Amino acid sequence: MYGRKASKYIKIYKEENMAVKIRLTRLGDKKAPFYRVVVADSRAPRDGKFIEVIGTYNPLTDPAEIKIDNEKAKNWIKNGATPTATARDLLVKSGAIAKKEN
Repeated sequence: MYGRKASKYIKIYKEENMAVKIRLTRLGDKKAPFYRVVVADSRAPRDGKFIEVIGTYNPLTDPAEIKIDNEKAKNWIKNGATPTATARDLLVKSGAIAKKEN
């Protein structure tokens, strides 16, 4: 579903040098958060328009449940997407990117 659409956006963002971020978007009820890990234009609102969903994060389970498609995440990072601090921590835990030593 997202494959063709995502490749179109990769081409557009590479050409126009727009900032693409990997970040979380909030779902769920009040006091019961559930997050999607998404690739979005940095100018889009937090819960607004996004390019592709690459995973989910549920902090309410013990331990927290992290499901991220590592191949998609690596591909987006290779193409210039910048993860936010929280998204970077989740990507490190899922194994999509290596942990920085220091």
